[in-house]
Amino acid sequence: MIGLLDAAKIAGGIALGALIATPAAHYLGKREGRQEAAVAALEQSVKALRERSATDDEISRSDLAGLCRHLGLLRDDERECLRRLAEASAKP
Repeated sequence: MIGLLDAAKIAGGIALGALIATPAAHYLGKREGRQEAAVAALEQSVKALRERSATDDEISRSDLAGLCRHLGLLRDDERECLRRLAEASAKP
């Protein structure tokens, strides 16, 4: 059978192992959490860039009237928008 001294040694070894393993596990978990947050931020950045690229493609395919209509302007403001865009594109 296990003696009282042997049981104390086993319990002490378990306690010492827990004291060593706890900070290491905490550090690894913290590092893993930071890595997951970085991956999520990168995924959001890529998603935003893809959406912006799609918007840029849509804008570059649009004509001047389509751009002014897309802004949701009133009819008079839309004409002014067309005039200004035509003026700006005519300048080198």
